[in-house]
Amino acid sequence: MRFTNVIIENKYVTLHAFSTMHSTLRYIFAAMMLVCAAPVAAQSGATSVFDFLRLPTSSHAMALGGTNTTLPDDDAALLFQNPALMSNVSDRTINLGFMTYMRGSKAGNASWVMAHGERGSWGVGAQFVGYGSMAETTVDGVVMGDFSALDMCLTGGYAYMLTEYLSGGATGKFIYSKYGGFSSVGLGIDIGLNFYNEAKGFSASLVLANAGGQVKRFGDHHEPLPIDLRLGITQRLSGAPLQFSVTLTDLTRWASSDFYNPSGGSVGFGRKLTSHFLVGVDVIPMKQLYISAAYNFRRAYEMKAAGGSHGAGLCFGAGLNLKKVKIGFSYAKYHISVPSFMVNAQYTL
Repeated sequence: MRFTNVIIENKYVTLHAFSTMHSTLRYIFAAMMLVCAAPVAAQSGATSVFDFLRLPTSSHAMALGGTNTTLPDDDAALLFQNPALMSNVSDRTINLGFMTYMRGSKAGNASWVMAHGERGSWGVGAQFVGYGSMAETTVDGVVMGDFSALDMCLTGGYAYMLTEYLSGGATGKFIYSKYGGFSSVGLGIDIGLNFYNEAKGFSASLVLANAGGQVKRFGDHHEPLPIDLRLGITQRLSGAPLQFSVTLTDLTRWASSDFYNPSGGSVGFGRKLTSHFLVGVDVIPMKQLYISAAYNFRRAYEMKAAGGSHGAGLCFGAGLNLKKVKIGFSYAKYHISVPSFMVNAQYTL
């Protein structure tokens, strides 16, 4: 749902709105650059805290590689991917998602989006990963008992239609992790822009995700959040039931080979470049149905290095879009031992 074609007859109001829009754009871009500048140096390596924030919350995004910032869907779960995409979501929409993860682990999320005025949308969401119960042992292997582990994040934000085609949005995050007797708290922010021309079937986005830091650390040292600068495009072909998406992730990380090859060893430029790419396609035979497939280059490299080359990097999914109800299902591999499945169910009140 794009809040477009808003007619303002008074010339003064029009000029004032135009000036306000440009000021807002400057503030958004300035905030993105300031928030991004400080953590970039700390993100040259592969180590970060709260990495569960990288997991998908939308089955459609998961089917397109795990991250997608440009889908022009009426999908409330996409507020975790790009807060600006809340402008596409119908008023008073709730979305619930569930994902199987590593063996014994489960992940879930919930989101709610509501319109605010003619151009605004606000949304709230929550996501969690539960790792079940594990044995607590000493360094000598003596079992001391059991402990549980949990990651969670609470999100709230706002999106606004800056022009007929351009929307901007931001969300704040409260992040909490508890592993046995250890816990950590973090604060983060996502800032995003989305340009969407429905007539041409073209969407492009720029997103800065997971910028922030720890308020309470696990141990003696602060660890950076998994900050992620993302750039993406989605293009629907005219006269054909096909829609292509290309998403570039982790654009702040280029220097360290450890990020591309955690097992060690140098990595060539071609490997580094393709590790940032996710490419996907939607087949849309009718308005109510989509079938998706994608390839995640970095995940394929990592799975093969870990000995799990079967289906590494491949993602699949499908969804049914009715007037008020939407259901999506997807498949991908996030661990060599077991595949992951996600289902989303959405209802518009």
